[in-house]
Amino acid sequence: MHRIKFKYLTLFLLVISFKMVSAQRDTTLSADDLFKQARTAAFDQKNYPLAISLSKKALAEAPDYIEISIFLGRVYTWSNKPDSARTIFTGILDKHPDEEDASFAYGNLEYWGSNLQKALEIVNTGLKYHNQSKDLLLLKVDILTDLKQYKSADTSLTVLLKIDPKNAEAHARADRVADESSKNRISLQYDYIYFDKQFPNPWQVVGLDYYHTFGKSLVIWTLNYANRFNRNGLQYEVDAYPYFSKTFYAYLTAAYSADTVVFPKYKIGASLFANLPKEYEAELGFRDLYFTGPNWIYTASIAKYYKNWWFNFRTYLSPTFGSVAQSYTLSARYYTGGADDFLMLAVGTGVSPDDPRNIALLNNGVNYRLNSDNIQFQYWKTYKLNVFFIILSLENQQYYFQTRGNQFDFGVGYQRRF
Repeated sequence: MHRIKFKYLTLFLLVISFKMVSAQRDTTLSADDLFKQARTAAFDQKNYPLAISLSKKALAEAPDYIEISIFLGRVYTWSNKPDSARTIFTGILDKHPDEEDASFAYGNLEYWGSNLQKALEIVNTGLKYHNQSKDLLLLKVDILTDLKQYKSADTSLTVLLKIDPKNAEAHARADRVADESSKNRISLQYDYIYFDKQFPNPWQVVGLDYYHTFGKSLVIWTLNYANRFNRNGLQYEVDAYPYFSKTFYAYLTAAYSADTVVFPKYKIGASLFANLPKEYEAELGFRDLYFTGPNWIYTASIAKYYKNWWFNFRTYLSPTFGSVAQSYTLSARYYTGGADDFLMLAVGTGVSPDDPRNIALLNNGVNYRLNSDNIQFQYWKTYKLNVFFIILSLENQQYYFQTRGNQFDFGVGYQRRF
């Protein structure tokens, strides 16, 4: 009898123990669950210490879980703990030298820390195993550009654009590489402007530009010639694009002319540009054109890269005669190759104070307040260090109240980089 009771008691205790162990196991989170919580802590809560703690617990459950190790290294990077991040990344790459994500994360760590040669070494090793990796190629372009190895950067961009012709980030980098690789440029543009009603004689405008880069900043010296109203005029202009950081740069302009019928006596202006996330760019600025008096114009724009497209919406606002004159332009640029290979279509209203072809129409804001609609097409093509372009535009201009006329513009240009 006692033996039977002992057996039942033993069986009962075994069942209870099994249930307790099972319950304990049920409350233990898997490596995947811990990884999910760590990602939430890092991305949603910005709680990096918690993300690190959860990642370590996940790795205790699954030491060979490479994705968690890479994530832990990235969190160390974001937490400004580069030595800990290096330990993680080098450990992964010693065992798995072909791990693409680890190469990319480690390369970014050294790139952000301005260890450019080390970053380049890491990326090149990764590309030996993944020679068509878009992430590694794009990072290599950034590294080479900062190292001022522009030809190599351009070669990597060419490879990347062959793999993915619609890569918006690659096209954005191409602009930067093209600007920084050529310290000097000379550009010549000629425009023939015909009016069917407004003026009896056509206008002719010629612009000669010299570009020079100083580090990451650009300065342009321009001599503009125009024949308007049967008068010849010259304008001397200087434009500058000072670079402040990867987020901000500016535009400054100043111009003078003694021929105040053909050009404003002076023009000054400034804009501040901000590079925003997801390839957006925003601008705020002003212009002042002085003919016989000041004419203040304020401008704002927003731009966006999308695949191999670039979109820009710009407005000019001028408070004159008790109201606000308005101008709007929407531009779309389709890249067919590098930074200077594209087709562009622009539609808008009003006159731009940054356009030397029609700048005389802004004299005291009279024509600026009248309605006008315009459409413009541009085609730019690069051949080695030479750039060729054509411009065609049509403008339906209200030059008196309830009186409109058409303006046709044909322009050609050439630019030489050196």
